[in-house]
Amino acid sequence: MVSKLTIAIIVINMILGVLIPIVLLVYFKKKYRASIKCFLVGCAEMFLFAMVLEQMVHSLISGSQAGTVIRGNILLYALYGSLMAGLFEETGRFLAIRYILKKEHCNAHNALMYGAGHGGIEMFVVLSVGMINNLIYSIMINLGQTQTLLAPLDESSRGTLQTAFDTLIQTPSWHFMLSPVERIAAITAQIGLSLIVWCAAAGKKMKGHLLVLAILLHAVLDGVAVLTAKSGMSLIVVEGFIWLIAIGITLIARNTWRQLRI
Repeated sequence: MVSKLTIAIIVINMILGVLIPIVLLVYFKKKYRASIKCFLVGCAEMFLFAMVLEQMVHSLISGSQAGTVIRGNILLYALYGSLMAGLFEETGRFLAIRYILKKEHCNAHNALMYGAGHGGIEMFVVLSVGMINNLIYSIMINLGQTQTLLAPLDESSRGTLQTAFDTLIQTPSWHFMLSPVERIAAITAQIGLSLIVWCAAAGKKMKGHLLVLAILLHAVLDGVAVLTAKSGMSLIVVEGFIWLIAIGITLIARNTWRQLRI
């Protein structure tokens, strides 16, 4: 059986995945009169570059000999995955801010709204959409209906799904509480990265070194997350590392913002 507490936390996570981005949108709109267009463009750019284009490249590489080598080495896997994420997301962010949001450069706080959209759609996908299967599986397990899902599958798929059931049953409830903690750190970092890229893209003169900085910072965040998660460290320690890097990105973004007087 999956505990009632675990199911309750899953539901709360799904709600938070919608609520937190909306709260940020409303807050930045009211406090800074930031453009909702920036939020929506941030959502669209994240979806296109990270969830479509990047995944297409991953599919091509994973089926090649290079993909086999990368998957067999955790350091290569972390390096490849983190750099790809940084390249696609930050390049997409730069192009969107530079060309699509040109008219919105007049209000520098639109960078915050853009970051809320970029990180908000990611939070929604991970917490709200990502938890749907967990909720359905939990209910099916507790109703004793798992065979309904397993019966029509082939042996390989059946084994994968059974592993998912076992994980839900065995995972302590408090582990699920860490999901929104991680996502809040991620959206904090995404807002910080948006500030840096806004400084790189806004204005008459592009600042390519800031785009490179954003790509590297993004890669460090994702790379450390992968390596610490695969190291066997406590989840709390892993989240601690993620939060430290997210705070570091925020401080760098604030200093960049102040120095350039954006």
